[in-house]
Amino acid sequence: MSLPIFQDPNRNFMLMQTGWSAQLTPWLQNPMSQGVYLEGVALANGTTQINTKLGRLMQGWMITDINGAATIYRSQPLNSKTLTLTSNAAVTVNLYVF
Repeated sequence: MSLPIFQDPNRNFMLMQTGWSAQLTPWLQNPMSQGVYLEGVALANGTTQINTKLGRLMQGWMITDINGAATIYRSQPLNSKTLTLTSNAAVTVNLYVF
């Protein structure tokens, strides 16, 4: 994904667009900027499968909040539909998947 550049006779406007595109395109192409925030995901003591809602191959995930002490890890390969996490305690987490 890159920032579109609109054709315009105003040279200054064209230069501004080019500058904006050069600055913003790398950020827009970063997978982390196109993630989904999953709030209130209940993890059981054991394995839990979570729908990522991404619609594409997931490249990573992070816990942004947790309501208790637990060790959590991914227990299946990354795929385009689900994230499988294993926890040693029943906790509720907020996740950012990208």
